Amino acid sequence: MIIASTSTFPGGNYLEYLMPVLENHFQDYEEILFIPFARPGGISHDDYTAVVQLAFAKINKKIKGLHEFENPLEAIINAKGIFTGGGNTFLLVTQLYQNKIMETLAKVVENGTPYLGSSAGSNITGMTMQTTNDMPIVYPPCFKTLGLIRFNLNPHYLDADLQSKHMGETRETRIKEFHAFNETPVLGLREGSWLEVTGENILLKGDLTARLFLQNKLPQELEVGSDLSWIGV
Repeated sequence: MIIASTSTFPGGNYLEYLMPVLENHFQDYEEILFIPFARPGGISHDDYTAVVQLAFAKINKKIKGLHEFENPLEAIINAKGIFTGGGNTFLLVTQLYQNKIMETLAKVVENGTPYLGSSAGSNITGMTMQTTNDMPIVYPPCFKTLGLIRFNLNPHYLDADLQSKHMGETRETRIKEFHAFNETPVLGLREGSWLEVTGENILLKGDLTARLFLQNKLPQELEVGSDLSWIGV
C-alpha cells in the first residue's frame, strides 16, 4: 500500500510528486480501479475519474471508475490495482457500506492487490474514520474502516501556528479529544508525506516527520524512514 496524506503537493499537479513511486507500485498492471466515492468539492464521479485518468496517463496506466461497473463487488475482487481518492471521508465510508464492499476491499488488499489511498482514501486504511478532518455531510452506518494498519490517520496534519489569531481548536487538540474516549494511536501525516506498507513493514516516506499521538502520552516526532510497524501492536 501507498498511504498518502494528499493527492496534490503545493505547487504541483495532481499526484505529480508521487508519480515515480506509483509507477513502481503499479508496475505490473495496466489498469487500475479508481474509487471516486469521496467526491471532493461535490464533483461528479465521472469528472473525478477524468482527473485521475489524466494523471495516470503520464505513466501509461488506464483508469476505470468503480461507479462504471454494474457489480461493484466483482469489480473489487477482479481489480489488479486499486486507488481510493480523497474528498469527504463520511461520504466515502457511507458509499463503501451501501455498496457492501468495505469488507471485500480489506480482504483483497490483505491478499496482495496493490492499493493507493490519498487523504480520505488513506483515512479508511486505519482502524476507524474518527480522526478525519471532514464535515459529517452524510451519516455512515459505522465508523469502522478497513483496519489495514493498526492505528488511525490524520492526513493533512497541521502544526499550530503560534502567530495566528484563529481561536478554533488545533489538530492536536482535536486528537486529544479523541483520546479522551479512545485508545487507538493516531498518526498526524503532514502534506507531501506517505506510508509505504509492504507486508508487516510500514515505512514513513517523504520530506517531513510525522507526529504520533498515543493516549495519555506526549506526542512524538517520527523521522522519515522510520519503521512504524510497532504502532498499535
